[in-house]
Amino acid sequence: MTTVIEVTGLTKRYRDTLAVDDIALTFEENTIYGLLGRNGAGKTTVMSILTAQNFATHGEVRVFGEHPYENAKVLSRMCFVRESQKYPDDAKPSHAFRIARLFYPHWDQDFADQLIDDFQLPMTKTIKKLSRGQLSAVGVIIGLAARAEITFFDEPYLGLDAVARQIFYDRLLDDYTEHPRTIILSSHLIDEVSNLLEHVIVIDKGRIIMDENTDDVRGRAANIVGETTAVDAFVAGREVIHRESLGRVSSVTVLGRLTDADRAELTAVGLDVTPVSLQQLIVRTTQNAVTHEEGALS
Repeated sequence: MTTVIEVTGLTKRYRDTLAVDDIALTFEENTIYGLLGRNGAGKTTVMSILTAQNFATHGEVRVFGEHPYENAKVLSRMCFVRESQKYPDDAKPSHAFRIARLFYPHWDQDFADQLIDDFQLPMTKTIKKLSRGQLSAVGVIIGLAARAEITFFDEPYLGLDAVARQIFYDRLLDDYTEHPRTIILSSHLIDEVSNLLEHVIVIDKGRIIMDENTDDVRGRAANIVGETTAVDAFVAGREVIHRESLGRVSSVTVLGRLTDADRAELTAVGLDVTPVSLQQLIVRTTQNAVTHEEGALS
């Protein structure tokens, strides 16, 4: 596959705050990425630097092999949709879409019109009078209808209700199938977007703690549940990333794929095994990274 974004040694510091800590990343063409992590982890900072809306303190960013800053040829091939997008006070959705149509060479007006109908977006109101969900719909429509070769969605769909978010996911996946491009989704709703993602990048405290194909991540961890003594005996020597206990019963999350022999042993000793969702795995991995860091500092 062709690399469309290459990042090396990327660091961003705001006075005494280290927002991004010497990270390296590559993004390939025609792939849906999840850029995941907690609030303040550095996701928006990374995306704003990649789209030339912010400057790195150190490091190198190449988009389509070129520096993106003040590079109209590169910037016209990217679309960055963010929750905090600002518009002029008198702007209406039609104005935003008209500007987008001029800026993005692959803009599809018919698709935009379909999305306007899907999201029931009122076109006669000014954007500043739209509800939060309607404002989110404006950004989502631009991000989808632009069909930019690289599209960043920085949680612009958080204002949408569950039905509208599902419309977004369905339209994104359908259109991606017909018109592949690189899509980077930043989201807290990990379980909702997990079926869309082909590659997962998790950032925590400005550092990359996971950067892998989604298929490789699935099934990597399991919850072992049962009598505490039996659970402890089974997980001995395995990497434990989470533990919960209630009375004599424990639930322990372990990393590593279970073999057929492991599953036979679990059945023999009366332990249950349950899968770990992508969201659970990311949460547990992040928590485990924090615990290790705190232990190293103590």
